[in-house]
Amino acid sequence: MLYHADLHIHIGRAGGDKPVKITASRDLTFANIAAECAERKGIAIAGIVDCASPPVLDDISRLLEAGEMVELAGGGLRYRDKVTVVLGAEFETREPAGQPSHHVSYFPTLAQLRNFSARLSRHVTNLELSSQTCRLPAAELWALCDEGGGTFVPAHSFTPHKSVYGSCVRRLRDMLPDEALTAIPALELGLSADTFLADRIAELSAYTFLTNSDAHSLPRIAREHNALELDQPTFAEVEMALRRQQGRRVVANYGLDPRLGKYHRTVCEDCGWQALEAPPVLVCRGCGSVRVTNGVLDRIVQIQDYPEARHPAHRPPYVYQVPLEFVPRVGAVALSKLLNRFGTEMAVLHEAKADALVQTVGSRLADLILRARAGELALLPGGGGRYGRAVRDAGELQLSLPALTPTPTEPGG
Repeated sequence: MLYHADLHIHIGRAGGDKPVKITASRDLTFANIAAECAERKGIAIAGIVDCASPPVLDDISRLLEAGEMVELAGGGLRYRDKVTVVLGAEFETREPAGQPSHHVSYFPTLAQLRNFSARLSRHVTNLELSSQTCRLPAAELWALCDEGGGTFVPAHSFTPHKSVYGSCVRRLRDMLPDEALTAIPALELGLSADTFLADRIAELSAYTFLTNSDAHSLPRIAREHNALELDQPTFAEVEMALRRQQGRRVVANYGLDPRLGKYHRTVCEDCGWQALEAPPVLVCRGCGSVRVTNGVLDRIVQIQDYPEARHPAHRPPYVYQVPLEFVPRVGAVALSKLLNRFGTEMAVLHEAKADALVQTVGSRLADLILRARAGELALLPGGGGRYGRAVRDAGELQLSLPALTPTPTEPGG
């Protein structure tokens, strides 16, 4: 059977409104995440990546005692018979030279996750908060995860801040031992990269790619997600899919066009200039500053093995989707009409027929949704922490560019 999974979702508050992910919405609770996944997004499997936090662990225990959650024989938790929760823990590691990167450790059972949390507590200053620095290099965090029965996945691997390739090393083998490289089943791409960019790096051909939302609010859930071929929605089945075992596999990655991501192109931190020319651009062409936030495209071109992607035979299709929040003119009223008619956002984005869309929101908005589905909307690339934008036509794109990209001047001018 086909199941849709988003394996990187944050908890905003837990344990009686205690903050967990500081930058996440307080609406991100187990109950709200489950409802959003099942009723609005069409997501059957949710990876919650803050489960090592003691308040979150306490919430899980209370939900189990109340019967709202049940542990599955194959690993994972079933919440209100709506969605399978995969228990995850995201931590920041630092290499000897000081470079940071984020990684998610997934565990099949609550007992294993509790043990991992207890072992990490001696390496983390404030375990209650999400994505904390654990004062360990990635190799040691992987070893703790592996010894505890977990599955280790590098997170948002190309973003310029706190990622394997974006801010840490040029190759995985520069930070992980051979046994870790063999054991790790998958790598998360991040919003500003896709299969066609990542498969320019030769060492990644062995790995399954994941496209996850890294959601910090409910509407962002499933903006990137994966379609998995499984017998049932359990941890064991998900892990087999990541390892491509016994017919289980990732059937498709659904993700943003990288241009919509926050870090697709290089942006100057001093004058705000954004690169639009051929990559790699690693110095500001506007004021000459070297204080830039490197774009994912620019970084990949800088370190790539191949000028074009070389996809391994196991690589599934990468299906671009423009989430409804990115489609011009889709506001709260239109979104409500669409969800009432079609059930979930995934149904609107990928399945709804043209005539049904017209009946629901009118011809102009239906046309924009269909053009977004077909990849026909002009896209203004993001960078420097600012999302890209879909616009109605190339003319609007040209009008937008000067405001985002100042006219280059000579350094000091």
